[in-house]
Amino acid sequence: MKLEFHGADQNVTGSCHLLEAAGKKLLIDCGLYQGSRELDEENAEPFGFDPASIDYLLLTHAHLDHCGRIPLLVKQGFTGEIITTAASCELARVVLLDSAKLMEDEADYKTKKAARHGKKEPIKPLYNVVDALNCFGFFGRSVQYNQPVIINEGIQATFIDAGHILGSASIVLDIEHKGRQHRILFSGDLGYNDRAIIKDPETPPQADIVVMETTYGDRLHKPLEPTLEEFYAAIRGTLAKGGNVIIPSFALERAQEMLYYLREGIEQSLLPSYLPVFLDSPMAISATQIFQRHPECFDKETSATLTSGRDPFMFPGLHFSRETADSMAINQFVGGAVIIAGSGMCTGGRVKHHLKHNLWRRDNAIIFVGFAAYGTLARQIVDGAKEVKIFGEEIPVNASIYTIGGFSAHADQAELLAWHQKTGNPKTTFLVHGDKDAMPVFANKLQNTRVEIPALHQRYNLEEWL
Repeated sequence: MKLEFHGADQNVTGSCHLLEAAGKKLLIDCGLYQGSRELDEENAEPFGFDPASIDYLLLTHAHLDHCGRIPLLVKQGFTGEIITTAASCELARVVLLDSAKLMEDEADYKTKKAARHGKKEPIKPLYNVVDALNCFGFFGRSVQYNQPVIINEGIQATFIDAGHILGSASIVLDIEHKGRQHRILFSGDLGYNDRAIIKDPETPPQADIVVMETTYGDRLHKPLEPTLEEFYAAIRGTLAKGGNVIIPSFALERAQEMLYYLREGIEQSLLPSYLPVFLDSPMAISATQIFQRHPECFDKETSATLTSGRDPFMFPGLHFSRETADSMAINQFVGGAVIIAGSGMCTGGRVKHHLKHNLWRRDNAIIFVGFAAYGTLARQIVDGAKEVKIFGEEIPVNASIYTIGGFSAHADQAELLAWHQKTGNPKTTFLVHGDKDAMPVFANKLQNTRVEIPALHQRYNLEEWL
């Protein structure tokens, strides 16, 4: 048995792990690197393995940094089966089509810009919409939580609820090797208890080897109650000044959480009864509709809201801005609106346009409700930049900036430690999906296990680690 690491190794994006066992090659996730230009260029680098040699791809969830290179994988020769949950399958289609369209648009923009400088060679996207459509034919079995699936002779997979986003899973692999049974557990991205909408992460089983995320391995989250108080206060304060509130948001889970909490704030009279809210993200709109089709993933509170006849994501004043013209019209609101737009790290999408129109105004506020990786526009603003470059133009940062970390979809250090303790005393724990500074902090907290922090493309013979 061999385990290789080809993404999210000592960084927080691009998850991609390769397990060779029982004569087959299994890829766990195939994500896109997100952030700076250097990471964008890294997406075009070789995978570190031959895509045509992969027999199965097991997808933990549909965030772009876990599924975003699947069209490229297929484009370069993958013909195996992609296995994931039904909700993740639906969400991945929306995410990958959106990603492909953004790549096409960016390539067209760069080609036109280069042409003005006499360069005639067209710039090609990493993949296009046709490539994205082609990869959907390789999505095979949809699995249910806690229902073991025979991947191949000697390999059984069980997906358990990771509580991160709709359909997210940790993957338990039971493998027969040389007459002995071994269990390898991939955490995927882990959520935390008592989040809105979806169920809590399930208790993991004991395992011989654990591969786990460490996004917030060096810190604790703010409790939810003060987080919501700060969120509502920031909105009220901005509205009182006549300003707009811009919320850069990931289209999956975070956008739906924002709608959920805005509805609760209105119903509890913590926000104005008729608050203009624009969900300006075609992908987030489609994702919200997918959420509405998967109530089996909801927690008790959200299920109770549905049972009472209310939609947990709808309220008076909410506008879906799917078309470009609708998005542009939002700029006519010079004060008094909440605008939720993608992307959460401000690396693309419509939020950059809204930042260009609102970031320079002192009456406005930008509320960041998620993780911002190094090198991203969001991180520059969060770190206190006085001005930032958007579409080639230097924009002053005059708006009030709020960073509200309690909404994170990732488990914090305490929750990650609690999750790991439930896996028993694994012989080896591989840490992935974390900043270089955070991973050693978390590694030092782990007990009764050998800890490895793999580098990109590092390979391990598991027989030496079991």
